[in-house]
Amino acid sequence: MKQNLGRLDRILRFALAFWWLGPFAPQYQLGLANLLIAAVAWIALVESFFGWCWLHNFFHINNKSQ
Repeated sequence: MKQNLGRLDRILRFALAFWWLGPFAPQYQLGLANLLIAAVAWIALVESFFGWCWLHNFFHINNKSQ
């Protein structure tokens, strides 16, 4: 698995995941929405550590040099 995320992209994904998994995460009446936010946050957190995004890979986007 080759990294395809740049430094800024990884930092922003980590910050988003940190915010959405923390106590200041948006909370909605619909439980499914809260579950979806948590799932996206966990995916962003994992991607920020590995530096690889499956959507970037699918669309042939490489931000590694940025």
